[in-house]
Parts: sequence; structure tokens; C-alpha cells
Amino acid sequence: MSFPSQDPFSWFESEYQKAVQAKVPEPNAMQLATVDGEGTPSIRVVYFKGFVRGGFSFYTNYNSQKARELARSGRASVNFFWPQLAQQVRVTGIAEKLTREESEAYFRTRARLSQIGAWASEQSQEIDGPQWLERRVEDFEKRFQGQEVPCPLDWGGYHLLPLQIEFWFGQEGRLHNRYVFERFGIESAWRMYMKSP
Repeated sequence: MSFPSQDPFSWFESEYQKAVQAKVPEPNAMQLATVDGEGTPSIRVVYFKGFVRGGFSFYTNYNSQKARELARSGRASVNFFWPQLAQQVRVTGIAEKLTREESEAYFRTRARLSQIGAWASEQSQEIDGPQWLERRVEDFEKRFQGQEVPCPLDWGGYHLLPLQIEFWFGQEGRLHNRYVFERFGIESAWRMYMKSP
């Protein structure tokens, strides 16, 4: 069986760059799926921030629902969908926290309002309304006025270390091409095969 690439990471990078060049809106948007302790799934959009030590990285508040669910199961899936190209990439694997140094390095690249927002937001917690968040933003803007905003201790990154990556290419008549890379462990070799649409 002939695969366009023997390396799923370089193949992903190639397809991702095609999406960027095609001006797909927010090509780094990926749907992140997690499950709670009762097996109830939850899905939301997060942003892919590049490969970090062999994993798909993203950042969040460590007290958020997604972070609590990742702490419990250690597993997750993400899906990139680029409808203009009739393509998607689905990744399933092990989610691990990034190092504090890695999280702080990325935090320094964020816009200042996003940095303030990381302090102001108690992500996934119930609030009284938008005014509550506006007041919090104002409070932290005053607190950090004239200085760099440090990375909060309860904010940081993850990388999703893939155990399976599927490249999906839409075809007429729903006769789609599905190329799969699968391995049993992070250090294992990839097995490559195709799935029926």
C-alpha cells in the first residue's frame, strides 16, 4: 500500500501549511474531546500552538473542565477540519502537561490582554455576568500596570502525544480516503493502513 508519507508529523505539517496557504479561517483551530469520570464526553475548540516534544500543544487554565478531565483520564482526541480543502485530521493519544518553562515561554508571546485574561478568568466557573469579568480585567490591569504580566501558576500547556493519527480526504460520492497511523505506545513503531469510508 502506498502512503503519501511515512512520517505522520511531517505529513501533518505539509497539510497544515496547505490550509494556511489556502487561507482557511483559523487553520490551527482544533476540536478537543475529553470525558469526565462518568464517561460523559465534552468537546470544545482550542488552538494548536505547534509541536512540543512530539505532541500537539495547546494551552488552558489548569482549573478548567478540560484540565480536570485530562487529569482524570490522561487521554484525549483532537480534530482539525478544513472544509475548503475537504480535509480533516483526527488525533487520539495521551495528554501530558508541558513543563513550567515551556508554558512560561509561550505565555510571554501572548498579547497583553490575553495575558491579563488568564489572570482574570476563573475558567469554567459560574459567574454573575459579563460585568464581573470586566471588573476582574480592570483589577488585574491595575495590578500589573507598568510591568510584565507573569504566567499564572494555574495556567499552562499540554501536549497530546498521538497513538493514532488519521488523515481524511473527502472524495465524490462519499468515497473518502482515510489514511491511518497507529502505534501501541509512544516509543512504538507506527503501523500504517487505510480505512474504508
